[in-house]
Amino acid sequence: MGGNHRAILLAVQDPNYLEHWGVDVSTPGAGLTTITQSAAKRLAFEAFHPGLGKIRQTGYALGLESRLSKDQILALWLDTLEMGKGPDGWMVGFFTASSKIYGRPPAELSQAEFIRFVAVLIAPASYDLTRRDARLDERVGRIERLVAGTCAPLGLRDVWLEGCQPSS
Repeated sequence: MGGNHRAILLAVQDPNYLEHWGVDVSTPGAGLTTITQSAAKRLAFEAFHPGLGKIRQTGYALGLESRLSKDQILALWLDTLEMGKGPDGWMVGFFTASSKIYGRPPAELSQAEFIRFVAVLIAPASYDLTRRDARLDERVGRIERLVAGTCAPLGLRDVWLEGCQPSS
């Protein structure tokens, strides 16, 4: 994945990813789950339940951070992501989805195509990558404004980027 694509992905999913140690409870737009915690959840839990599960998830994330590089964690996360419904059914993995939807790897996607994929990550079952989707287009617009620097998340929990709504 190219540097620009990676920067877009991190700006939306985990803005302080390269600086934190698996947990981040202060970066606007980060939410309460980092990329490392998300990878931990996918790798260590067959069925995840909040509460005690979140504590175990955080412990597993800290273990990943102590044993793997950020690039390795990011690769594991990208490979296990739920990407939504594709032409042949449910898709898992960023690279798999890119191949099924666009016929090429993420590094070869245009910025607009790449942002569509990033936009889906928040709620893969809610969007449709296989055809025109007005709600997905609206989320893409918020991400484009974030990437352009014309808006900012409203706070830690603004993972939907409400602070990047279009001006009226």
